[in-house]
Amino acid sequence: MRNLKDKIVFITGASSGIGRACAEVFAAEGCRLILSARRYERLKQLISELDTESIIIELDVRDQKKVKQAIRSLDKSWSDIDILINNAGLARGLSKLHEGELSDWEEMIDTNVKGLLYVSREIIPGMVKRNRGHIVNIGSIAGHEVYPNGNVYCATKHAVDALTRGIRMDLVDTPIRVSTVDPGLVDTEFSKVRFHGDSDRSKKVYTGMQPLTGEDIADTVLYCVSRPEHVQIAEVIILPTAQKSSGIVSRK
Repeated sequence: MRNLKDKIVFITGASSGIGRACAEVFAAEGCRLILSARRYERLKQLISELDTESIIIELDVRDQKKVKQAIRSLDKSWSDIDILINNAGLARGLSKLHEGELSDWEEMIDTNVKGLLYVSREIIPGMVKRNRGHIVNIGSIAGHEVYPNGNVYCATKHAVDALTRGIRMDLVDTPIRVSTVDPGLVDTEFSKVRFHGDSDRSKKVYTGMQPLTGEDIADTVLYCVSRPEHVQIAEVIILPTAQKSSGIVSRK
């Protein structure tokens, strides 16, 4: 296992779920963390619990100007980012396309696709200049299969898959590695966000089965980045044992 101590890790969407779990896992490895998210108070609470050198940035990845400003204003001691975890993402709504809300579409596209692009565009050039780095995009089983009423969300995660492949090709003449970790059902705030805060509806998503946890995904991300330099884990699809595809789940 490759030693990650003192590596600088930039995590988007770090205030909860998979992003928070990644922060905890990489802190345990002795990494230095740059944690970004919209919910600054949650970041402050998180950083108080981590036993590693960390800084936090209040950041909405949908805002290109603020992404650019935040990353370019990093102190020299923090700007040489070794690992980028593009985790910020969300689903909004679950309806037929012709009944969908434009605001939901725009939030998903702006966060899941454009946000990933904005952050990557600012960080990857530094990796290329230093001739080292690892990019991990958090995708989804929805980037491989389309399920009923998931139309636009699935489209954004298919875009993440395509962008990951494209970035990997663009970096072929560098030692920079590019991975995507694509989960199935993970018990985070994902469904609560999708259903606009409807807790009862969101709980039903995980009823009668054991979903993955944010820690399961963080452990997989750690596996990807801790391989020897000559090993690139290009893609991991990770599902709960009870889930066999995006729409096939065994519930007891």
